[in-house]
Amino acid sequence: MTDSQTNSETGPPSEPGTDLHLELRGPGLRAGLTNALRDAVRTGRLAPGTRLPPSRSLAADLGVSRNTVTDSYAELVAEGWLTAQQGSGTRVATRAEPRRARPAASRAQPARKRPMYGLQPGSPDLANFPRTQWLTAARRALTSAPHDALGYGDALGQIRLRTALADYLARARGVYAEPERIVICSGFHHGLALMARALGARQVRAVAVEAYGLDLYRDLLTGAGLRTTPVHVDEFGARTDDLARLDGIGAVLMTPAHQYPTGVALRPDRRTAVVEWARRTGGLILEDDYDGEFRYDRQPVGALQGLDPDRVVYFGSASKSLAPGVRLGWMVLPQELVPDIVVAKGYGDYMSSALEQLTLAEFLTSGAYDRHVRSMRLHYRRRREQLVTALARRAPHVRVTGMAAGLQAVLELPHGTEQSVTQAAARQGLAVSGLAEFRYEVPESGRRLPEQDALVVNYAAPSDSAWTGALDTLCRVMPQAQG
Repeated sequence: MTDSQTNSETGPPSEPGTDLHLELRGPGLRAGLTNALRDAVRTGRLAPGTRLPPSRSLAADLGVSRNTVTDSYAELVAEGWLTAQQGSGTRVATRAEPRRARPAASRAQPARKRPMYGLQPGSPDLANFPRTQWLTAARRALTSAPHDALGYGDALGQIRLRTALADYLARARGVYAEPERIVICSGFHHGLALMARALGARQVRAVAVEAYGLDLYRDLLTGAGLRTTPVHVDEFGARTDDLARLDGIGAVLMTPAHQYPTGVALRPDRRTAVVEWARRTGGLILEDDYDGEFRYDRQPVGALQGLDPDRVVYFGSASKSLAPGVRLGWMVLPQELVPDIVVAKGYGDYMSSALEQLTLAEFLTSGAYDRHVRSMRLHYRRRREQLVTALARRAPHVRVTGMAAGLQAVLELPHGTEQSVTQAAARQGLAVSGLAEFRYEVPESGRRLPEQDALVVNYAAPSDSAWTGALDTLCRVMPQAQG
């Protein structure tokens, strides 16, 4: 690695310049340097027009004589690889690049056309990310941060963020949270991966999961060596009484405030039943509160964790309230699990960005987070009403459910039409997800889920400019009423 120290061949060596990595190969120093420079130009690592270090600084960095460098430069200039002009230094010459063959896959398959609109679940409205307020919070956080906050830090996460989250979660979601029981992670996926490792270390072999959900998380659990078993879901949420009939289950993964993707809330008696199951068996409830802030009806549904903080692991993140790209999530743990998660973090992503954590802490304590959530709640409520109104006018036979909270709705379709509707939407440039994508079937169990045809429609994700077109296209592809 060299550090050129001037912008001309005769400039003082103390001036800063550019770094250049070279591996000398060949029978001698000059030949090795010449070969290394030629290969760097030939392979494109040194692009046309790139200015090379002055011969004096390159010689000093490589530990060779200046004559060795000037002779190599001169040889490559003569060959046409480099150019040299008085006052301009030595540069990589502009050469005709060889024509590169297209990869075989791209020749054989036409490029897939990108959808014009997307209503697939999983993302908030990214166009409304509070950029200005986030930047203000970042400046304040960085200005006030102590020096040691920028070090490797605590595996639990920045204490300022954990303290701010403890206050917010207790107030907004009814979570019993102390800073010492909170672990910061890079989102729900990361938190679940840590929990899977911790469960394995505790000799847990099986986890129950809701029969509708993301296969990504089921695969994560099975990839960690855990067996997964589905718990059926109906209009009142997961059928938690099924847990008593399942053998060897050490934990259950649930979305009780707003089941994903059906949108139903877990009925109170079932909330009580699952907590009683955990107390009786020593099992754990893994509560994914993925969009708990966005509730539109007048009946608030708090976090399940408040019923028994010693048997429930609470997961939350900024992915839906702010943006997935923020890459911050949190786990509120039973005290006895905290050391296990710290050990699990040591095997991979030990800590999230301190700057992002401090920014989110400032965003929470300043009230900017609450203001943003309230603003987006109103925004999404309007979107929801526009969806319901449009379907009532143009496809009144389609029933819309799962609307009390969250960022998506379920559009119930006539039997046997789900696949044809998603295909028709794709032909018109609209990406939508059928309910079948989220169904978890275990053939050997002998029990099958009732097959319901439906779309899971994310009314939050499109930008304001795309929403009208997306909604119009959705209404156009709805099947005709059966009569």
